Amino acid sequence: MKPEVVKCDSENEFVTPERCFISETWNSSNDEMLSIARARVEPGVVTALHHLKGVTERYLITSGKGTVEAGDLPPTEVDIGDVVIIPAGIPQRITNTGETDLIVYCICTPRFSPDCYHNLEKESFTTRNGQRLALGRP
Repeated sequence: MKPEVVKCDSENEFVTPERCFISETWNSSNDEMLSIARARVEPGVVTALHHLKGVTERYLITSGKGTVEAGDLPPTEVDIGDVVIIPAGIPQRITNTGETDLIVYCICTPRFSPDCYHNLEKESFTTRNGQRLALGRP
């Protein structure tokens, strides 16, 4: 690995079955140890209950406010600057309780891959411009 600057491209965010929008900030096969994604959760949205197999995830809240649920922790309010540590295999989700978008940087070790994601809900939905869209079953 060599020094470099990687610009966050929030213009290329994509919608996920988790009910949030993701911009991949860093996720490279050249760096298996870490990935970083910017998640945007719209006001009032609760992300899908899920867990990551073999991957520890950390949420860094950079904008907005919400309530996080992770494993046996009681639902906990989070705000700008808070870090949530979610060990591998722990069920998790976050609710945007504010009036603006909730921005969370998701830092995964080792790096995130779609194979590690396990949706714990029967159906997955998302919203775009206030419209609810089914994205299929996990």
